[in-house]
Amino acid sequence: MNNRRSFIKKAGSLAGALSVTPILNALAIPHIQEAEKIIQDLTPAEAARNEEYWHTIQQAYTVSPNIINLNNGGVSPQPSVVQDAVERYNRLSNEGPSYFMWRILDAGRESLRMKLADLAGCSLEEIAINRNATEALGTVILGLNLKKGDEVVLTKQDYPNMLQAWKQREMREGIKLNFINLELPIENEETIVQQFTQAFTPRTKVVMITHMINWTGQILPVKKIATAAKAKGIEVLVDGAHTFAHLDYKIPDLDCDYYGTSLHKWLSAPIGSGMLYVKKDKIKSLWPLFPNNNPQADDIRKFEVLGTRSFPIEQAIGQAVNFQHAIGNKRKEERLRYLKNYWAEKVESMPRVKLNTSLKPAYSCALANFSIEGMEPGEIESTLFSKYKIHTSPIVWENIKGVRVAPHVYTPLKDLDRLVDAITYLAKK
Repeated sequence: MNNRRSFIKKAGSLAGALSVTPILNALAIPHIQEAEKIIQDLTPAEAARNEEYWHTIQQAYTVSPNIINLNNGGVSPQPSVVQDAVERYNRLSNEGPSYFMWRILDAGRESLRMKLADLAGCSLEEIAINRNATEALGTVILGLNLKKGDEVVLTKQDYPNMLQAWKQREMREGIKLNFINLELPIENEETIVQQFTQAFTPRTKVVMITHMINWTGQILPVKKIATAAKAKGIEVLVDGAHTFAHLDYKIPDLDCDYYGTSLHKWLSAPIGSGMLYVKKDKIKSLWPLFPNNNPQADDIRKFEVLGTRSFPIEQAIGQAVNFQHAIGNKRKEERLRYLKNYWAEKVESMPRVKLNTSLKPAYSCALANFSIEGMEPGEIESTLFSKYKIHTSPIVWENIKGVRVAPHVYTPLKDLDRLVDAITYLAKK
């Protein structure tokens, strides 16, 4: 009897230790796997229209039934399995913070790095885990070896935090920023590439490319721009905040040197999680944002010297990666594009309504932007919420004015039907 009690006690301790590893909730994955039988003989495009399958995915989220959240471009909710992991790791950390955080959870970063590298399609020695795209891209922008007179090509439609980082270098060090002003939407890749290449000069050292413009959802032909830049010896930095776990691609496909993204957007990872990619041969020469004892090392981990961080948030990324794999990259991309087209195709021909986003697959996916003649974006957005409880994002930026709509995999078609009804009402108002 004593031996049996001892065995049960040890087994319980072991189970507690194993609970900190990134394993998908045992109750969540079977439902998705069972639902997959419904679509196993369908192409990703066909599966995108199977509401029975996507109903199962929707049940994995805990979104409020009192509002329709169509602003997933800012930050996405997490499936319950990810939320549970954050809470579990947080409770564990509070049992003995310095022990469980630094000796247990910190050791889990390497297995998480492998998961992210697999999803990104690159070496684990090229992936650093951080808190968001601003931190990842800021590391590159402020860490590149540039001197007075060196030039950088970027667009006025890039994300403000990135623009501000570049402008700080311009103010402090005298580098020159050459801006492209994109008239969106654009449905010709060569036109986009030409705008970038025309901005290149013999002094251009870096080009920054936003893979998907967050204001309108415009997809840029990163690989073609990067190829043109590399031919002139120009380094390539990609802002992938809105395409990682949204579009089906691998980072090396883009032929970039540096890449940053937020994982709390389309991956549905915990809020405040991000990732930096640095091509292996570029690591040594890139200075870390937070200094360490060997800032010129060729180890990707030098970009993770953040001090005390939220280990529960970081470790729960693993569950989000597993959830992504359970759906499948291509299947998810097709569903997100289908959701955008579902509402956008119904309103594009309405009087006074204008779509500011292309509906062609090469140029957009989940994100889209629309405007209504005679109404300001803020007025549209406030009416959508006050009258229909639809949460969107009003956009006024450079030459863009409209309302951004961004559904996610948990969005049911009935919610988009309500959006169409709302736009119909506003267009007739």
